[in-house]
Amino acid sequence: MKLHRAICTFSLFLLLLAAPAWAGDFSEPRPGLHTGGQPSEARLEDFAGQGVKTVIDLRGEGEDRGYDEVAATKRLGLRYERLPIEGAEDLTPANAARLKQLLESGGNQVLLHCASGNRVGALLALMAQQEEGATREQALELGRQAGMKSLTPVVEEKLQP
Repeated sequence: MKLHRAICTFSLFLLLLAAPAWAGDFSEPRPGLHTGGQPSEARLEDFAGQGVKTVIDLRGEGEDRGYDEVAATKRLGLRYERLPIEGAEDLTPANAARLKQLLESGGNQVLLHCASGNRVGALLALMAQQEEGATREQALELGRQAGMKSLTPVVEEKLQP
Protein backbone atom coordinates (compact mmCIF):
# COMPACT_ATOMS: atom_id res chain seq x y z
CA MET A 1 0.00 0.00 0.00
CA LYS A 2 2.82 2.42 0.87
CA LEU A 3 4.61 1.57 -2.36
CA HIS A 4 1.41 2.20 -4.36
CA ARG A 5 0.93 5.59 -2.67
CA ALA A 6 4.57 6.51 -3.31
CA ILE A 7 4.26 5.57 -6.98
CA CYS A 8 1.06 7.62 -7.34
CA THR A 9 2.62 10.61 -5.59
CA PHE A 10 5.72 10.41 -7.76
CA SER A 11 3.61 10.05 -10.92
CA LEU A 12 1.60 13.14 -9.99
CA PHE A 13 4.83 15.02 -9.35
CA LEU A 14 6.15 14.07 -12.79
CA LEU A 15 2.87 15.04 -14.44
CA LEU A 16 2.96 18.47 -12.80
CA LEU A 17 6.61 18.88 -13.73
CA ALA A 18 5.87 18.07 -17.36
CA ALA A 19 2.89 20.46 -17.58
CA PRO A 20 3.52 23.62 -19.59
CA ALA A 21 4.41 26.66 -17.49
CA TRP A 22 1.27 28.47 -18.72
CA ALA A 23 -1.16 25.68 -17.84
CA GLY A 24 -3.84 27.01 -15.54
CA ASP A 25 -2.45 30.55 -15.51
CA PHE A 26 -5.31 32.07 -17.50
CA SER A 27 -8.97 32.65 -16.75
CA GLU A 28 -12.00 33.90 -18.63
CA PRO A 29 -13.76 36.28 -16.20
CA ARG A 30 -16.10 37.39 -18.99
CA PRO A 31 -17.01 35.56 -22.18
CA GLY A 32 -14.25 36.15 -24.72
CA LEU A 33 -11.99 37.98 -22.27
CA HIS A 34 -8.95 35.88 -21.42
CA THR A 35 -6.76 37.18 -18.61
CA GLY A 36 -3.54 36.17 -16.95
CA GLY A 37 0.21 36.45 -16.91
CA GLN A 38 2.74 36.59 -19.68
CA PRO A 39 1.83 34.00 -22.34
CA SER A 40 4.58 31.93 -23.88
CA GLU A 41 4.84 32.10 -27.65
CA ALA A 42 3.24 28.64 -27.88
CA ARG A 43 0.37 29.74 -25.63
CA LEU A 44 -0.10 32.84 -27.78
CA GLU A 45 -0.44 30.54 -30.79
CA ASP A 46 -3.02 28.50 -28.85
CA PHE A 47 -5.05 31.64 -28.12
CA ALA A 48 -4.92 32.63 -31.80
CA GLY A 49 -6.18 29.15 -32.69
CA GLN A 50 -9.05 29.60 -30.22
CA GLY A 51 -10.16 32.80 -31.96
CA VAL A 52 -8.42 35.52 -29.98
CA LYS A 53 -7.99 38.54 -32.24
CA THR A 54 -6.49 41.18 -29.93
CA VAL A 55 -3.73 41.11 -27.33
CA ILE A 56 -3.59 43.89 -24.75
CA ASP A 57 -0.29 43.92 -22.87
CA LEU A 58 -0.14 45.81 -19.57
CA ARG A 59 3.57 45.19 -19.08
CA GLY A 60 6.02 48.07 -19.14
CA GLU A 61 8.41 48.64 -22.02
CA GLY A 62 11.42 47.26 -20.13
CA GLU A 63 9.78 44.06 -18.85
CA ASP A 64 11.23 40.92 -20.43
CA ARG A 65 8.67 38.82 -22.24
CA GLY A 66 11.07 36.03 -23.21
CA TYR A 67 10.46 36.58 -26.93
CA ASP A 68 9.40 39.34 -29.32
CA GLU A 69 5.69 39.42 -28.50
CA VAL A 70 4.94 42.20 -30.99
CA ALA A 71 6.49 40.20 -33.86
CA ALA A 72 4.72 37.02 -32.72
CA THR A 73 1.30 38.70 -32.63
CA LYS A 74 1.92 40.21 -36.07
CA ARG A 75 2.95 36.80 -37.46
CA LEU A 76 -0.27 35.31 -36.05
CA GLY A 77 -2.42 38.08 -37.52
CA LEU A 78 -3.37 39.46 -34.09
CA ARG A 79 -3.83 43.08 -33.13
CA TYR A 80 -1.37 44.14 -30.41
CA GLU A 81 -2.00 46.99 -27.97
CA ARG A 82 0.16 48.09 -25.06
CA LEU A 83 -1.17 49.97 -22.02
CA PRO A 84 1.76 50.12 -19.57
CA ILE A 85 0.70 49.61 -15.96
CA GLU A 86 3.98 49.38 -14.08
CA GLY A 87 2.56 49.51 -10.56
CA ALA A 88 -0.09 50.90 -8.23
CA GLU A 89 0.65 54.49 -9.34
CA ASP A 90 -0.63 53.61 -12.82
CA LEU A 91 -4.01 52.40 -11.54
CA THR A 92 -5.70 55.65 -12.51
CA PRO A 93 -9.12 56.67 -13.82
CA ALA A 94 -7.49 57.61 -17.14
CA ASN A 95 -5.95 54.15 -17.56
CA ALA A 96 -9.23 52.48 -16.57
CA ALA A 97 -11.02 54.53 -19.27
CA ARG A 98 -8.31 53.64 -21.81
CA LEU A 99 -8.67 49.94 -20.98
CA LYS A 100 -12.42 50.18 -21.59
CA GLN A 101 -11.75 51.73 -25.02
CA LEU A 102 -9.22 49.04 -25.90
CA LEU A 103 -11.57 46.25 -24.83
CA GLU A 104 -14.45 47.72 -26.82
CA SER A 105 -12.34 48.08 -29.95
CA GLY A 106 -10.70 44.68 -29.48
CA GLY A 107 -13.67 42.60 -30.55
CA ASN A 108 -15.22 39.70 -28.72
CA GLN A 109 -12.03 37.65 -28.24
CA VAL A 110 -9.28 39.46 -26.29
CA LEU A 111 -6.23 38.34 -24.34
CA LEU A 112 -5.41 40.85 -21.58
CA HIS A 113 -2.17 40.14 -19.74
CA CYS A 114 0.61 41.47 -17.56
CA ALA A 115 3.32 39.38 -15.89
CA SER A 116 1.09 37.47 -13.45
CA GLY A 117 -2.49 38.74 -13.87
CA ASN A 118 -2.30 40.94 -10.77
CA ARG A 119 -2.27 44.27 -12.66
CA VAL A 120 -4.87 42.93 -15.10
CA GLY A 121 -7.32 42.18 -12.30
CA ALA A 122 -6.64 45.45 -10.53
CA LEU A 123 -7.22 47.62 -13.61
CA LEU A 124 -10.28 45.58 -14.64
CA ALA A 125 -11.81 46.11 -11.19
CA LEU A 126 -11.31 49.87 -11.42
CA MET A 127 -12.67 49.90 -14.96
CA ALA A 128 -15.73 47.87 -13.99
CA GLN A 129 -16.79 50.34 -11.35
CA GLN A 130 -15.75 53.56 -13.08
CA GLU A 131 -16.79 52.77 -16.65
CA GLU A 132 -19.55 50.19 -16.20
CA GLY A 133 -21.18 51.13 -12.91
CA ALA A 134 -20.33 47.89 -11.10
CA THR A 135 -20.74 47.83 -7.35
CA ARG A 136 -17.62 47.70 -5.22
CA GLU A 137 -18.20 44.00 -4.52
CA GLN A 138 -18.80 43.18 -8.20
CA ALA A 139 -15.67 45.05 -9.23
CA LEU A 140 -13.53 43.28 -6.62
CA GLU A 141 -14.90 39.89 -7.66
CA LEU A 142 -14.10 40.58 -11.32
CA GLY A 143 -10.60 41.65 -10.31
CA ARG A 144 -10.03 38.47 -8.32
CA GLN A 145 -11.34 36.29 -11.15
CA ALA A 146 -8.95 38.03 -13.54
CA GLY A 147 -5.90 37.48 -11.32
CA MET A 148 -5.72 40.36 -8.84
CA LYS A 149 -3.77 39.39 -5.73
CA SER A 150 -1.28 41.71 -4.02
CA LEU A 151 -2.87 44.85 -5.47
CA THR A 152 -6.19 44.08 -3.76
CA PRO A 153 -5.65 46.54 -0.86
CA VAL A 154 -4.76 49.34 -3.30
CA VAL A 155 -7.87 48.65 -5.38
CA GLU A 156 -10.08 48.42 -2.28
CA GLU A 157 -8.87 51.88 -1.32
CA LYS A 158 -9.51 53.31 -4.80
CA LEU A 159 -13.00 51.85 -5.30
CA GLN A 160 -16.02 53.87 -4.26
CA PRO A 161 -17.98 52.48 -1.29
